Amino acid sequence: MAIVKPLVIGDLIAKVPVIQGGMGVGVSLSSLAGAVAAEGGIGVISTAQIGYREADFDNDPVGANLRAVKVEIQKARQIAKEGILGVNIMVATRKYEDYVKAAVEAGIDLIISGAGLPMELPKLAGAAKTKLAPIVSSVKSAQVIMRYWWKKYNRLPDAVVIEGPLAGGHLGFHREQLENIEALHYDDEVKAIIDQVNETASEHETEIPVIMAGGVYTREDMEHYVEMGASGVQMATRFVTTYECDADDAYKQSYIDAEKEDIVIVQSPVGMPGRAILNPFMKKAKEGQIPHGKCHMCVSTCKPAETPYCITDALINAVKGKLDEALLFCGANAYRAEKLEHVKDIMDEFRPEAESR
Repeated sequence: MAIVKPLVIGDLIAKVPVIQGGMGVGVSLSSLAGAVAAEGGIGVISTAQIGYREADFDNDPVGANLRAVKVEIQKARQIAKEGILGVNIMVATRKYEDYVKAAVEAGIDLIISGAGLPMELPKLAGAAKTKLAPIVSSVKSAQVIMRYWWKKYNRLPDAVVIEGPLAGGHLGFHREQLENIEALHYDDEVKAIIDQVNETASEHETEIPVIMAGGVYTREDMEHYVEMGASGVQMATRFVTTYECDADDAYKQSYIDAEKEDIVIVQSPVGMPGRAILNPFMKKAKEGQIPHGKCHMCVSTCKPAETPYCITDALINAVKGKLDEALLFCGANAYRAEKLEHVKDIMDEFRPEAESR
């Protein structure tokens, strides 16, 4: 049986080896992240269109977002005064560097960054104490990041997050791979990434914990990856159906109501495949372009004139509970949700001292 220990990232020690995955737009803000951090895990705020509730969002989305980054971190700190807080910042975000600097200035403990390779993240974070964790999906991407960071910045990642093909939202895999996940034999890739990270860490006489994300829903899932050498797990979908999650109750109910066959791979308008709940909006999107207003400056891969619909609008509708006009991102296990639960109950299941179920 796997021995579950606290998650150690440099001088950060999470008593529960669980990182709550960042979920935009507005699904994981201060309420959820603060609750997870208060229970001994690492709570993560997504910076993706984080300022969508600000009065000037439509006119100055970036300005509204950067202001909200600091506000949400402060609010989460009030909930979890001694807890560990992180932010998830997508590399594909327009003005990426400004979001990194805003989070660092606000005193964030950890930056997790994917949706592209965060090659310049050490430069942007500078000499701050903030820990840096790139998201990777392959041995090659892990190698490229570690070599580049060391050569250019004399720095290695403080942790590495592996995001597998069962994750929610945008995915770092080709659609063909996602339609035949078993053929990927992804556990082999996970083991290879862990071995590569451990080898690099050993060469530099340090430790780099590896955290597994994508498809983790229960303690049993966590123990599977701990046995493979992971130091902890990142979960997002499991936390959506909590009372503390920042999304509207209707969004949470969409997970509870979903059947396994309702969860599908969709083509995001920003050019990446993603996993979502099939709903009237997704069916409508397949039929043709859905009119939208001016650009909200979300990600650099979006071409506003060509996009089939505005992903920002669709995700704001989701978090507000306007389900028939929403893109309902979710992980592969969303259908397993049966009821709302408290963050504390989930965290109790994953504590090192808890017994396997």
